[in-house]
Amino acid sequence: MMLNRRNMLQSAAIAVGATAGFALTGTPRVFADDAELYSGGAPWADLLGWRLGCQAYSFNRFTFEEAVQKNASLGLRVIEGYPGQKLTKSVGAGLGPGLNKEQRLLAKEILVSHGVKIVNFGVTGAGRDTFDFAADMGIETICTEPNFKELENVSKLADEYQINVALHNHPKPTPYWDYKIVLEHIANLSPRVGACADTGHYLRSGLNPLEAIKALKGHIVSFHFKDLVNEEGKGWHDVPWGTGIVDIPVILAELKEQRFKGVFSIEYEYNWENSLPEIAKSVEYFNEQAKKMA
Repeated sequence: MMLNRRNMLQSAAIAVGATAGFALTGTPRVFADDAELYSGGAPWADLLGWRLGCQAYSFNRFTFEEAVQKNASLGLRVIEGYPGQKLTKSVGAGLGPGLNKEQRLLAKEILVSHGVKIVNFGVTGAGRDTFDFAADMGIETICTEPNFKELENVSKLADEYQINVALHNHPKPTPYWDYKIVLEHIANLSPRVGACADTGHYLRSGLNPLEAIKALKGHIVSFHFKDLVNEEGKGWHDVPWGTGIVDIPVILAELKEQRFKGVFSIEYEYNWENSLPEIAKSVEYFNEQAKKMA
């Protein structure tokens, strides 16, 4: 019944696109390595208020259109865009504020035709042009790492546009690498400004992801979710969720206790050319863990 409803929603989205005059490209194409992949999405996570989707940077060797297709092939209905990704093989304009009206319409067409919504965008700047772009695209959260002196203005823009801002923690020594720095700088800002908690980058910075998530209670806007191993000769790199050293079940239990509701973006930065099978395993694992808690 849940899957039928999902199909109905996707059909409705495609119908909306057709009504709007979009030149739809149809259902997601099947990639060569997709035949046996998990494609059921994360319906149990939905019941917990957790929306799972890919950070399009996971597919940065591909176009935005291909990233959306790959995302949809996993049964996922939300995505986080990243700035500069080429829209299609024939349209070289990069996703972001610089798109003209026609190019933005193309980006929206791609999303609607595959039943996917772009909910987050980043990591990017947080000037008014980015907020204008986010408002036009229906983006809910801007993931960013602004200078500390810019935060007050970013906070005002977040309230003005009613769009959330998530401060992202790239590894040390970037501005927000430590969750304590995030907490310090958001103390007097709008409640719309919080953290984009990157579980993998906490490890790369020598921090415990669970401790960070506990400390950020009430201030986590979204996630760049990862599971990692530290392999000799390769350093830290992504692995399918549940096979690395991040204690995902404990983290998810903590988030349920915190009553967190929000987006988990899968940012998979390994096996760039053929990461979909490993991402599919991660989606399936996440759904199984959510089922135990729903």
